[in-house]
Amino acid sequence: MTNKTMILGIETSCDETAAAVIRGGNEIVSSVISSQIESHKRFGGVVPEIASRHHVEQMTLVVEEALEQASCSMDDIDAIAVTEGPGLVGALIIGVNTAKALAFAHQKPLVGVHHIAGHIYANRLVTEMQFPLLSLVVSGGHTELVLMRDHGSFEVIGETRDDAAGEAYDKVARTIGLPYPGGPHIDRLAHEGTPSIKLPRAWLEEGSYDFSFSGLKSAVINTLHNAEQRGEEIDVKDLAASFQDSVIDVLTEKTKRAAQEYGVKQVLLAGGVAANKGLRSRLTEMFDKMDGVELVIPPLSLCTDNAAMIAAAGAVHFEQGRRSSLGMNANPGLELK
Repeated sequence: MTNKTMILGIETSCDETAAAVIRGGNEIVSSVISSQIESHKRFGGVVPEIASRHHVEQMTLVVEEALEQASCSMDDIDAIAVTEGPGLVGALIIGVNTAKALAFAHQKPLVGVHHIAGHIYANRLVTEMQFPLLSLVVSGGHTELVLMRDHGSFEVIGETRDDAAGEAYDKVARTIGLPYPGGPHIDRLAHEGTPSIKLPRAWLEEGSYDFSFSGLKSAVINTLHNAEQRGEEIDVKDLAASFQDSVIDVLTEKTKRAAQEYGVKQVLLAGGVAANKGLRSRLTEMFDKMDGVELVIPPLSLCTDNAAMIAAAGAVHFEQGRRSSLGMNANPGLELK
């Protein structure tokens, strides 16, 4: 890929309408995100129908703003990368159809991108990737350990069997009475409390890199209910700290074990929960003590959903000659491979 290659990225998998232009696969020229958090906050989570409507309203404006900030037109764009899946089907359709319309109208190559591949490639906007590498992906809908031996090659060696970590954070936050999105609020409270409440850690069977947070979520809810029945009051700061400690213990220990087993050169953190201060701190502390493994943590702006990461992953697919047809459709169950 030349350092002049310009990719327009489009992301609408959930509740952010985003467009970005990147140059040469790793340089952000522009990145525009229209968030819907305020619209969904009163419902305690994302309402798919409302998310889709917002995408329809914002999509054209966001793409135009990204091109304007990049001081370029569609004539300067070499390819259009768009999130094909997974995600909310109604939301995905808006982005996919926008990308297809632009590709058809301007005769540009179209590249479908897996949302999780995008989160992983957000790290390439920070530093060059070194293979083999391991990525810990932690978001509202996904908790995965992904081994990469080369660009565009993904092997999922561990995944969630029930609730993803971010999903557990939101459900626990709702139980405590915290607003949506709950993750940042739990993280904040955790730093003010002490992990003094005994909660389970799901290690699963020996040698497994899979994750399970449903039991932990239930344990938190039961702890609250039992205390309530006894007329006792639980310090929510200590409960948040205990919950976060349990999640982070499992995430970091399994990541460390996998990094050692597969002899990786880099460990990348990716996904919305990558913004969690407790997780960032524990991973940094852990890998500072491991020789020969570089830990890469993206800035907060690249942890949550954005289009620059989709363009970064799309740039690699484009370089490898992968193209999507105008018959491409949103695929909410798309597998990472």
